[in-house]
Amino acid sequence: VGPAAAILIGAVVCSAAAIGGDNMQDLKAGHLIGATPKNQQIMQIIGTISAAFVVAPILNLLLKAYGFGPKSVEFPNSLKAPQATLMQSVADGVFGGNLPWKMIGIGAIIGIIIIIFDQILYNRNAKWRTPVLAVAVGIYLPFELSIPIFAGGLIAYFTETYFQKQKKPANHGEKRGLLFASGLITGEALIGILLAIPIVMTGKQDIFAIVEHSSGLLGLIGVLLVSFWMYLVVTMKK
Repeated sequence: VGPAAAILIGAVVCSAAAIGGDNMQDLKAGHLIGATPKNQQIMQIIGTISAAFVVAPILNLLLKAYGFGPKSVEFPNSLKAPQATLMQSVADGVFGGNLPWKMIGIGAIIGIIIIIFDQILYNRNAKWRTPVLAVAVGIYLPFELSIPIFAGGLIAYFTETYFQKQKKPANHGEKRGLLFASGLITGEALIGILLAIPIVMTGKQDIFAIVEHSSGLLGLIGVLLVSFWMYLVVTMKK
């Protein structure tokens, strides 16, 4: 009962913090466009209540279609949940008395070294930095999730280089790039939910498989094309 209760309380605190941060962003955006605080708060209440009714069924749908966490026989292509897996490991370790303190100590030492190194770079006015949070996220995230983040960084670097050569401000196409990337994230999430419906109805996870044993070449080509498309959107003149 202990680990489940701890994770439940952590989930409540995490949700409250996430909603608080989202509300602050909404209030700031509304202030910029001239929205009234009263109408903003009304819509925020509606949005929070709506999410409470929508998120749970969607999560159950994804659980039945793909599964979460480590791969298993039932769900060979389960959705990655690094944060949830981390919370599970910590909760089980604390209540089971087998928390790997040695590994935690090593991580703390590495974190201190990264902070010191980042401060040295700051004092030298280096062009690049090593913020400890970004480095830590890069370490604990699965490799397949770190690659898209790295690819996005490369696209941002190439677009900034383009604007420098054109002698234009870097934020000239930043807004288009952010909107395009936001659309990709939202579209990917919506498509994943829509695809889960026929998977649950048929009970076949490979219902959309084009080739039974695909090498992933089609996916790689798709990623390259979308990345190039994003570069064109950011750097277009109009």
